[in-house]
Amino acid sequence: QLQLVDSGGDLVQAGGSLRLSCASSARTFSSYSVGWFRSTPGKEREFVAAITWNGENTFYGDSVKGRFTISRDNAKNTVSLQMNSLKPEDTAVYSCAAKYYRSSSNPHDYDYWGRGTQVTVSS
Repeated sequence: QLQLVDSGGDLVQAGGSLRLSCASSARTFSSYSVGWFRSTPGKEREFVAAITWNGENTFYGDSVKGRFTISRDNAKNTVSLQMNSLKPEDTAVYSCAAKYYRSSSNPHDYDYWGRGTQVTVSS
C-alpha cells in the first residue's frame, strides 16, 4: 500500500507562485510514476502534470504548460509541482496520485491518491 501526502496549497494572488509537494514513506515510491490532478465542483477531474518513475519524462496539461513544472527527488521520496503565473482559473483542489511504472494523464489509471490540497488564486 502506497500512502501519499500532498501539501502546499494556499491562498495566493493572481500572478503569484506556489509549490506543492507530494510525499510518501514507501521505499518503493521511486518505482511509481506520479501525476497531479485538480478538481473543481461541477467539473471533471483535470490532468495537470505527470512525471515518470525515474524523472526522465514529464507531461503537462495544455492549460498549465509553460507555467507549471513537475519534478521529483527519489532520494527524499517527494514529487513537487512548482506553479508560477497563477490565474484565478487555477483555483482547485490539487491531488497527487501514483501508479506503478508508466505515467498517464488518465486519472482512472492511478491506484493511489493523496487527500488533496486547496489552491485558491484571487484576482
